[in-house]
Amino acid sequence: MARQIASFLGALLILFAYGGHQLKWIDARRPLYNVLNAVGSAILAYIAFHPFQVGFVVLEVTWTLISIYALFRRQPNV
Repeated sequence: MARQIASFLGALLILFAYGGHQLKWIDARRPLYNVLNAVGSAILAYIAFHPFQVGFVVLEVTWTLISIYALFRRQPNV
């Protein structure tokens, strides 16, 4: 049951970021967007490792790494 709650929370974080961006509630250039994506995908990646699901692992680990990179990359002066 705890794994189901964790996976639901991970999916909810990613969907909140996506929906917020699409509805213009969240700016994808702000840290909150990437934090939501990184945490949500990291939770789902952990879940995908037990039991190992290769497609899900590749998707979620890649999503996590890209979100972390975007969070810490240098932003141009706008």
